[in-house]
Amino acid sequence: MNTTPLSRSEKIIIASFALLTVLFHLIINLKGAYGFFRDELYYIACSDHLAWGYVDQPPFSLFVLKAWRSVFGDSLAAIRMLPSLMHAGTIILTALLVKEMGGKLFAVFLACLAILLSPIHLGMTTIYSMNSIDIFIWSLAIYYILRICNTQRQGYWLALGIVLGIGLLNKISVLFLGAGIFAGVLLTNPKWLTTRWPYIAGILAMILFLPYILWNTNHDYAHLEFIHNASTEKYSGRNRLDFVVDQFLFLNPLSTPIWIGGLLALLFYKPLRPFKIVGWIYLTAFIILVINPTSKGEYLSPAYACLFAAAGIFFEQKITAASVRWLRYAYPAIIGVTSIMLVPMVMPVLSVQSYISYANAIGMEPSSSENKKLSELPQFYADMFGWEEKANDVAKVYNSLSEADKSKCAIVSNNYGRCGAIDFFGEQYGLPKSIGGHNNYWLWGPREYTGEVVIILGGSMEDHQDDFAYCELAGVSTCKYCMPYESNVNIFLCRNLKQPLVTIWKDEKHYE
Repeated sequence: MNTTPLSRSEKIIIASFALLTVLFHLIINLKGAYGFFRDELYYIACSDHLAWGYVDQPPFSLFVLKAWRSVFGDSLAAIRMLPSLMHAGTIILTALLVKEMGGKLFAVFLACLAILLSPIHLGMTTIYSMNSIDIFIWSLAIYYILRICNTQRQGYWLALGIVLGIGLLNKISVLFLGAGIFAGVLLTNPKWLTTRWPYIAGILAMILFLPYILWNTNHDYAHLEFIHNASTEKYSGRNRLDFVVDQFLFLNPLSTPIWIGGLLALLFYKPLRPFKIVGWIYLTAFIILVINPTSKGEYLSPAYACLFAAAGIFFEQKITAASVRWLRYAYPAIIGVTSIMLVPMVMPVLSVQSYISYANAIGMEPSSSENKKLSELPQFYADMFGWEEKANDVAKVYNSLSEADKSKCAIVSNNYGRCGAIDFFGEQYGLPKSIGGHNNYWLWGPREYTGEVVIILGGSMEDHQDDFAYCELAGVSTCKYCMPYESNVNIFLCRNLKQPLVTIWKDEKHYE
């Protein structure tokens, strides 16, 4: 199949959507966007400890973050520019998927509109994480699959292998994509398996992924332990029905005909028969995630660009009669209006009080995927509050110490959000870097500290007094709008740990 080049009108639509996306994110972030998300503070800390692996993720997104920070700095707007660019890039790739499958102007418009306004894609690109890169990677990999389908050029297998390898170094869920590609090839193009190119692509991907595999073998398979603990503890309240329902909610319920129509078109619509492999990629990933009862709905979000693209083509080719042509305008308008109404639920476009009033008005209850108690805000927003207050409150205790005590004072918390807050915001207050037992903070160890003077952020007196010769409650850190368990956090000043800190460190490990 010959791919038609982009027309001038199509280029204008794509460029407009991409530019609008970046500007929309930028304006929100320049306004403040509530504040740094818990995980962002942790990622910044991880990017200051570059390695080939981390307890809870592969390293690629952190290498990218470190390079970006070295050029553009650590402001909220600067760091969040990266995910907005990934969102714009995904829009461009979605348009290219449309063109590869034979779509024209309306198909490009509908697919790009869907990926621009999809609530889950807006939410996943609001903060910096590996997820925005993951969405882009999946779309790029499927683009190369379509290029292979259309051109039969073997060189695209090499590009696909490189993309999959980088994707695995970013997030191991790309294994689901790899499984989908294998299943799709087996079911739709088995002759490809008689050539060496798919195997070369797979080997190339695994070579690129090898550093993270080796890192895990050298760290007692830390990531597997993390996955096990998260599944049995943090996400234990989830079930398969939650995952399926999330697919409808996260993509805007009124967009359901688009992505389901796209899937059915890939599987059964004759003009898209050469690209049936893409439908099997989605189905394979869906089945794998459904089998796991604790899968979060967002895990499948990278797979939807191709469904939007296929749907755009199907509706473009079927809505042609004069009597139904009005649907070309009415349905995108409905999607646009309802998606805009949902934007405040996934992006911090409103003030906090306005958001609370808006959520109450439309009947949206605060939600959490981690079985956590909530207050007025959903966890996604509540985790953007309270971090600088914690650093400030700890600094008050730290600055009450003598210079001699400051030189040997460790600041400890068994929570990577609190540790990340101390590390990021504490610099302006003269605080040393923190230590803790949560995920990679445990791997970074107790540094040079002995336990002679320790400030502990969190816990109760009963948790700490038996471990130290002296322990006092030195302060309480409060915050408004944060997660309830992050407010009224005790700050203890303790002295003379009864055992060497390095000796008890092995018992402090908490992977989750």
